Amino acid sequence: MRKFEKISFDEFKKDISDDIELYNSYILPKRDTKYAAGYDFYAIFDYILKPGEIKKIPTGVKVIMENDDALFLLDRSSMGFKYNVRMCNQVGVIDKDYYNNNSNEGHMWIKIQNEGDKDYIVKKGEAMCQGIFIKYLKTDDDIISEKDRTSDK
Repeated sequence: MRKFEKISFDEFKKDISDDIELYNSYILPKRDTKYAAGYDFYAIFDYILKPGEIKKIPTGVKVIMENDDALFLLDRSSMGFKYNVRMCNQVGVIDKDYYNNNSNEGHMWIKIQNEGDKDYIVKKGEAMCQGIFIKYLKTDDDIISEKDRTSDK
């Protein structure tokens, strides 16, 4: 099963705000068109990124995936092409065991930088990045670890 979920309200209060209306109003990622590869992630609130500025932006989202899936978080094409704004790590790789981990419940964040010469303005509900599910392979001699992020092992 692949599924996006909101983080719990307790995690939302810790990371973002104790505003229950804000929590209830933001939307989960979805594909915008029939053949879109990526799921658009939407801004929870308005923000402005000034030239040269870097901001860490919460998504309010966690994801459950199949055992051989990863979710790649990527810039939207228009961010870099039109505005010279990009994610600081270029590609965020979310592993299956990030979901419900002990430290942050699997809450995904993006960190973006404005390398352009004008303000980058994002309104609540606008797409701010995209996520693409990728199947991955393992080597034939892979050594299976018992360690994961959701337990104390």
